[in-house]
Amino acid sequence: MNINATLLGQMIAFAMFVWFCMKYVWPPLIKAIEDRQAKIADGLAAAERGKQDLSNAKEESDKLIAAARNEAAEIVNKANKRASQIIEDSKDGARAEAEKIMVANQAEIEQEVARAKESLRLELADLVIAGTSKVLERAVEKKDHEAALDKLIADL
Repeated sequence: MNINATLLGQMIAFAMFVWFCMKYVWPPLIKAIEDRQAKIADGLAAAERGKQDLSNAKEESDKLIAAARNEAAEIVNKANKRASQIIEDSKDGARAEAEKIMVANQAEIEQEVARAKESLRLELADLVIAGTSKVLERAVEKKDHEAALDKLIADL
């Protein structure tokens, strides 16, 4: 094997090229690769955190929805109870009003009965006077008539 100057020159050039690459080319490439690996690792970690956050948010939203449903059910129950209470209060008020009306009507009926009795007493007194006049066949004087009427009213 002949080692000539060309081969020796090529080996030196290659060694300088390797040294140059190791000194100036490889460090930025390695740094870029490491940066890229770090970004990918950060991205994967962020994706994992995002999944965990999404899971936590879903659990929290489920809890909030359940709490809201419970609160809505409680509000509906309170509203139903209040409606029942209002209905009962209205019924009680209507019963009380009906009782007042019945008492007032009863008092009015009693007054009408008293007026009717008084009217009948007066008519009866007039009839008695008229009957007495016919029996006696004479007219009773007005003064006697009023006295007899007052006495008859007092007796009745």
